[in-house]
Amino acid sequence: MRAPSVVRLSMRPLAASWFAASLCLATVIPGAAQQPETTPPAALIRPQPLEMHGHVRTDNYYWLREREDPEVIAYLEAENAYTEAMLAHTEAFREALFEEIKGRIKQTDLSVPFFRDGFYYYTKTEEGKDYPIYARKKGSLDAEEEILVDVNELAEGHGFTSVRWPAVSSDGNIIAFAQDTVGRRFYDVRFKDLETGELHPDEIDAVTGNMTWANDNRTLFYSKQDPETLRWYQIYRHVLGSDSSQDELVYQEDDVEFSCYVLKTKTQQYIMIGCSQTLSNEYRYLDADEPDGEFEVFLPREPDHEYSIEHFGDHFYINTNYGAQNFRLMRAPVDRTGKEHWEEVIPHRDDVLLEGFDVFRDFLVVAERKDGLRQVRIRSWSGEDEHYLNFGEPAYAIYPSNNPELDTKLLRYRYSSLTTPYSVYDYDMETREKTLLKRDEVLGGYDPADYVTERLYAPARDGVRVPVSIVYRRGTEKNGENPLLLYAYGSYGASRDASFSSVRLSLLDRGFIYAIAHVRGGQEMGRWWYEDGKLLKKKNTFTDFIDVAEYLVAEGYTNPDVLFAQGGSAGGLLMGAITNMRPDLFKGIVAQVPWVDVVTTMLDSSIPLTTSEYDEWGDPNEEEYYWYMLSYSPYDQVEAKDYPNMLVTTGLHDSQVQYFEPAKWVAKLRALKTDDNLLILKTNMEAGHGGASARYERYRETAFQYAFMLDLLGIEE
Repeated sequence: MRAPSVVRLSMRPLAASWFAASLCLATVIPGAAQQPETTPPAALIRPQPLEMHGHVRTDNYYWLREREDPEVIAYLEAENAYTEAMLAHTEAFREALFEEIKGRIKQTDLSVPFFRDGFYYYTKTEEGKDYPIYARKKGSLDAEEEILVDVNELAEGHGFTSVRWPAVSSDGNIIAFAQDTVGRRFYDVRFKDLETGELHPDEIDAVTGNMTWANDNRTLFYSKQDPETLRWYQIYRHVLGSDSSQDELVYQEDDVEFSCYVLKTKTQQYIMIGCSQTLSNEYRYLDADEPDGEFEVFLPREPDHEYSIEHFGDHFYINTNYGAQNFRLMRAPVDRTGKEHWEEVIPHRDDVLLEGFDVFRDFLVVAERKDGLRQVRIRSWSGEDEHYLNFGEPAYAIYPSNNPELDTKLLRYRYSSLTTPYSVYDYDMETREKTLLKRDEVLGGYDPADYVTERLYAPARDGVRVPVSIVYRRGTEKNGENPLLLYAYGSYGASRDASFSSVRLSLLDRGFIYAIAHVRGGQEMGRWWYEDGKLLKKKNTFTDFIDVAEYLVAEGYTNPDVLFAQGGSAGGLLMGAITNMRPDLFKGIVAQVPWVDVVTTMLDSSIPLTTSEYDEWGDPNEEEYYWYMLSYSPYDQVEAKDYPNMLVTTGLHDSQVQYFEPAKWVAKLRALKTDDNLLILKTNMEAGHGGASARYERYRETAFQYAFMLDLLGIEE
């Protein structure tokens, strides 16, 4: 998920002429004379006319998309140098924040092991090491440890490393693991024999890392992306011991609005190929015992029909929005999957969103969302006995954990709240007893009683009530003087639950209030909440955020002189929109990998994610959507006016929001803004969308963001 791109320009007067801009750019071209390091870099203006629907927009910074151009790299490096210069006085403070953040986190730790096919699997971290170690024990937790993959070893010599959880063959003897060393999400797959500890000679390069084994323990299905758009569009079959260049293409998705992936049912009986677009799904299935067979279509795709499936017994179970805006659960015999054979298991409800489900031998577990909060519903297969878990807090986050075993009465889940650290529970679905297996330890004497959580509902301008989750240190007075960080996402129907962060304590303990605005575009209040924040209603996301901010000011939680906003990716689009719409409302903005050039990106089908997201944002080739998107696109709406202090981050290898969107946005803001507030761009030259891969570097990135805000308030160590 990301955020977009565009162009329309109000040209600056003579000061922004080609000549004047060229003089400024001299500071960022290698070998050029140096200006004072605190002089903001100025990107060279190279007007690019863009025409659509009879409307010509001029994009002065279109050239920044040339990733291999030395001048582009020089400009990004100059921005980094300027950023460091402007915050050089906070270096000691940032280091102290880093040590403080690191000091709360248990550096040597072990995840709760989960049981699958005779082994206990887990990850562990070790002090001084940046990356996890994947391991297992056979039969008992007292057995000898077996290292599957030590990511620290794979990361040696690389500035970035991402390794996905290894795919283990059904007999437990072979793993396939995928490594990305750039950050653009091209993974190289390698195979390891767990009996000998040796690597197989097989190599599969530059694929997605999405893969699953057939039951013969020698056939691996995997997905491959388009090298230009990065769309997942092919499924291949690899037989261990063969040359991957000879792998068989078993499916290709030719509709550019769809992506495809491969997975296995929980029963391990079927290999599934899923095809998805924003508002439509399609699945194919194959007996996992017959990997050389042909995939069958479960149900042909239809516009506006979203569904997901799982297998249990003699049926496929389907979570579908067919005739049900908030989804309902259906089932179909494995040999008759057409809708005419479906029967209802859980009906549609207007006030409850059915988000997903899991199957066990004796129980069906359903994830629902009501009044903005996720609920877990457990029922026997007969449907005669059911109940809900009770979590006892006003705002929280509940996620299913690893539940690979079918024949168990234990449901494992992860729970946290704004004051409760991440906790792993086993819940006995028969006795209704829950057992806390682990709660993340917060070092340094953390006491949840020292903090207060609230759940509010802010009135939006059209009468809708927007949920807000809040946390602050006990004793904080609502006198309007408290610094407050307001966060939101608000796109793709992704709900943002109120979860814990030990890192966040560095703000709370310095007097900050932290708030999450559950704005439209997410799915917190049901499917309609999403529908009301997309396409031609997208501006509701932005106005909801502004209305929440104004409500928090009116209720005495904060005031505009100490109010900050934060969002990333599509949440970065939100940040860009609100800075254009209400720059006076915020002291500062932290925009992480922001999607800000909406129209230009959505007009460029070569950019990753564009074609698959027309149903989220609209297709600007259609005039109605073009003008609507143009009216809120942050890059296009930059004007000559005052803006708040801004920290903008990006990654050179970002595959979801291309680095040039925030780079162009900052360049245009520099040219047009009329204030003296701080505007800095920080580009990670070795990372992608998720930022640094090494955990210590991630702590430093957070410390940098916190120092940016605290310094603006005059809060020092």
